Amino acid sequence: MGTIEKLGEKLAIDTLKVQDAIGEDRFYMEVAQVLGAASQSLEEAFLTEMRVRIAERKARDFIAEKLAQVQSDLEEKANK
Repeated sequence: MGTIEKLGEKLAIDTLKVQDAIGEDRFYMEVAQVLGAASQSLEEAFLTEMRVRIAERKARDFIAEKLAQVQSDLEEKANK
């Protein structure tokens, strides 16, 4: 992993922490604008890291919801 990718990764991790704390799910776009004004390469690395992490969160939420539904269905069947 090169310098730009490492920096993009670190910025994404920090941005997600702030984003979660302030409750603004598009905060990362503001960070991307600041980055883009200084370095397009770092902006692209950052956005890639953000997209991957956001996608992972969505996938994990989907899996957790599906598991909860299956467990609920099984408990309902067992109680009949």
